[in-house]
Amino acid sequence: MSTFDPNGVGVANGNLFGFPVTEQEANLVIIPIPWDATASYGKGTSNGPQAILDASTQLDFFHPELEKAYETKVFMTPISKEWKEINDQLCLESVSYIEFLESGGQLSEQPDFKRIVDKINHTSDALKQNLKEKVKALHQEGNIAAVLGGEHSTPLGLIEAIDEQNQPFGILQIDAHADLRKAYEDFEQSHASIMYNVLQNCPNMIKLVQVGIRDIAQSEVDLIHASNNRVHTFFDWDLKRNQFEGKTWAAQVDEILHQLPQRVYISFDIDGLLPNLCPNTGTPVAGGMTLEQINYLFFKLVESNRKIVGFDLNEVAPSNESDWDANVGARALWNLICATEKNRRLHQNA
Repeated sequence: MSTFDPNGVGVANGNLFGFPVTEQEANLVIIPIPWDATASYGKGTSNGPQAILDASTQLDFFHPELEKAYETKVFMTPISKEWKEINDQLCLESVSYIEFLESGGQLSEQPDFKRIVDKINHTSDALKQNLKEKVKALHQEGNIAAVLGGEHSTPLGLIEAIDEQNQPFGILQIDAHADLRKAYEDFEQSHASIMYNVLQNCPNMIKLVQVGIRDIAQSEVDLIHASNNRVHTFFDWDLKRNQFEGKTWAAQVDEILHQLPQRVYISFDIDGLLPNLCPNTGTPVAGGMTLEQINYLFFKLVESNRKIVGFDLNEVAPSNESDWDANVGARALWNLICATEKNRRLHQNA
């Protein structure tokens, strides 16, 4: 690792934050996935990884929770131009299909749309398998792997790779949505189905703890109730009611952490935040939390001596008029990285 001046001007060297770290030197490797082919409301999250990379050099690198945070050995792999082109073509093909559904159409009535859906499902599976193989290789090298989306479907391969380590783990999900729909709009790996697929495909995922959920279907509520406490959801309206009635965020964080097992994966959908922090995300919902509240949760997780085994950040969509979403996304990613690095150092020295 060459010299880095944490007080100097950010250098756009192709890596996150301009850190002079190679993949071989890294402890944490972030895989960007420019994919939003199943997004049905707002597109643009496929541009999120590049926008966050561009914004990342504008940060300062003192962190109050991590000594010499700028020495973190983090590397982001190149953003795949091939996958971006595939995604953009599939998005064009799916537009008429989404409009057809929104006008009350049925997939069985249109064979042409069935072919589009099958194509997206097949490509989604190829994307997942490609990611899983990359992650397994990183795990063999002793690295922590993370995903930067793209839509929320993107980290499924990473989570399945962690599951295949055959050790129990839990997921801490920050989100406005439960993402427990089965094959939403017939997309088997929909952004609205990520946690449904995890429940189905990952037997070692013993506890899903959801925080900030405030837009949810009855079928998802029914699934939560039928999960035998494998899913525990802290709804935004309950968190707010508790706050209004005097319960501190610290006390609520203790309750959230109490539900988690020893090994924890973090899945952070940016729409879990207040919409003014991420106005261009694909499916914004009124309500939500500040970035400071989420950072407090993450670092209390570190203090609890649990082990962070990976993470994702997703659903950041940049705007043509402003770099605000990318700026917030870069800061959210920086805090995730710092929490994970602090956790890694603690467990390394234990």
